[in-house]
Amino acid sequence: MLVSTTDILQGKDIIEYKGIVSGEIIMGANVVRDFMASVTDFIGGRSGAYEDKLSEGREHAIEEMITKAKKLGANAVVGVDLDFETLRDGMMMVIATGTAVVVR
Repeated sequence: MLVSTTDILQGKDIIEYKGIVSGEIIMGANVVRDFMASVTDFIGGRSGAYEDKLSEGREHAIEEMITKAKKLGANAVVGVDLDFETLRDGMMMVIATGTAVVVR
């Protein structure tokens, strides 16, 4: 499955649009990770724990979006957009949205 943030795929022709597809993941962050991230934020530096959690959420959201695109008969998803939101109670939401298409 080809997945791209662009609206076209170089060297490919879009022959059919199947519709908008999305993958939504809501994940909890644990208390220890939250505490360690706040310490990192206070003293400076990157929060590896949160970076890992964001990567994991992104991968799962894209996988879910691809699964939905395959069910529509698509072989590519174009115009992909990723959104990250924090919810109360330490929850994080990752959304991947794109257009499922058939290319040749």
